[in-house]
Amino acid sequence: MRIAAAVELASLVVLLGNLATAHLPAVSSLAGPVHGCAYLFTVIAAIRDPQRTPAAAGLAWLPGIGGLLALRYLDRAPQRADQVRAG
Repeated sequence: MRIAAAVELASLVVLLGNLATAHLPAVSSLAGPVHGCAYLFTVIAAIRDPQRTPAAAGLAWLPGIGGLLALRYLDRAPQRADQVRAG
């Protein structure tokens, strides 16, 4: 999921950069499907993660940065569980 989230963000940056500058159809036709596949993979991976929470699954639906936010949230999940048990 970490790789797919990074590819999703990078492809979105390429798409928006292309839109703001030259707007080359070849770049759009390559980066668009790459972004879409990475986005879907990230969302599905976040939903299927054994440590998932509703918040992490919801964050994954945000285009571009959502996958990385969901990963950050999932990485902190064990720390939150320890704090709940101790507190």
